[in-house]
Amino acid sequence: MSRWLVIVLLLSTTLFSQNAPSAAQSAFKKMALLQGEWEGKDADGNPVRTSFQPMISGTAVMETLSPSGMEEMLSLYSVDGNGIQLAHYCPTNNQPRMRAVPSSADPKELDFQFTGAANLPDISVGHQHRMLLQFEDADHITETWTWRHGNHDMPMVFHLARKK
Repeated sequence: MSRWLVIVLLLSTTLFSQNAPSAAQSAFKKMALLQGEWEGKDADGNPVRTSFQPMISGTAVMETLSPSGMEEMLSLYSVDGNGIQLAHYCPTNNQPRMRAVPSSADPKELDFQFTGAANLPDISVGHQHRMLLQFEDADHITETWTWRHGNHDMPMVFHLARKK
């Protein structure tokens, strides 16, 4: 009798683990909850706006970022295996790709690291190389975009609040 109990427990554990969302899927759902308009300031106090829009039956999130004095930028986020991928489209006409692997199902931050780019003839050409998304609470986030040109990294920090 106890042998059957062990078998049933093993099978139920296996089935549950196959149906449980991965850390990447859970973290992506947290990103989808950012849906809506956000506004705030950069590190110099200049205004910045962004918006998040879940799309394609919830399989992607589109962010449209508008820092003061800069052209609009667009980023697409989606689950990629055990991580979340980011494809960034900016006025420099290169399209960096970055990837973050969440540390848990409810991460406090997602650290997107450069994995490659389209239209980037050489890695020394200026491009967005990293993006750190910090979840402060349901209505406050901080994005730190790192622009890399040659061997120089220039972070741009945006403190954002959900527009009510």
